[in-house]
Amino acid sequence: MGLGVCLLAACWEQPLPGPATATPTGSVVYHVRETLTLVNEGPGKPSKQNLWLALASDDPPYQEVLTVGIQPQGYREFSDENGNRFIEFDFADMAPGTSIPVTVDYQIRVWPYAPDLGACQGDMISDFIAPELHIESLNPQIRELSARLGDGRATACAKLRAFYDYIGSHLVYTFNGQDWGAQAALGPMGADCTEYSDLLIALSRAAGIPARYVEGLYFGPEANAHLEHAWVEVYLPGVGWTPVDPTLGRSSVSSDAYFARIPANHILITRGRNPSPLRGGNYFSHLYWPGNSTTIRVEDYRWTIE
Repeated sequence: MGLGVCLLAACWEQPLPGPATATPTGSVVYHVRETLTLVNEGPGKPSKQNLWLALASDDPPYQEVLTVGIQPQGYREFSDENGNRFIEFDFADMAPGTSIPVTVDYQIRVWPYAPDLGACQGDMISDFIAPELHIESLNPQIRELSARLGDGRATACAKLRAFYDYIGSHLVYTFNGQDWGAQAALGPMGADCTEYSDLLIALSRAAGIPARYVEGLYFGPEANAHLEHAWVEVYLPGVGWTPVDPTLGRSSVSSDAYFARIPANHILITRGRNPSPLRGGNYFSHLYWPGNSTTIRVEDYRWTIE
């Protein structure tokens, strides 16, 4: 999975308030920090400079943002058409030879979620079934594969499971740092969480099953691991939006744990494959207009989760 439009550096070195804590209800409270630093290498000021960051939000039944602290002040907050929240900074007055650290600190409570699929029958919605960039659900190869895997399966849940199992057994996980898309995942280039998710969405949409892309963070306390991650929500009749993680569920050992359920180790940041405020990036976007004046870099973009 690729990071934002640029890669970045030096963070504020402030201690987080403590490790993640489990509660009797099964939820977990995480202390999450996102940091980056803008560096103006000079010799002048930019004629214009903006930084956009996606914000984690309250999102029942998955998570609740308990606290959020943003530095520096002076940003604008807004939402996009998918309900994602963003902040925008205007740093046009950044002097040469200076740095601007940007930090977002959260406390987020996350719940496990495992809906009852029941009979998997009922009304569908008409949204989230069209093709889009990286999700080529009208591609003949995708359509043929979707039809073949879904043949003879009576419900959307059964078709989704067939798509999920196929992806787990046929794709080879290779971190590529690129956005290849669903069709490319069928080739020999390898796939990471973006392609695993793209392909599941494309196969589902080709079958008329609404599906959408989710981007956020995965935290594995057993390995003290955290990383940027992508997964999927699928609209199942009689159930509603249901989480599926085809990447973490690709092994037969873990497949049931990530099909139509999600543990309290996923933190949702944005929905949608291509959020317009991020301009093709992930989590953040940075643009500036130097004229003939200066060069600005973004250093050491990182997340810390405890």
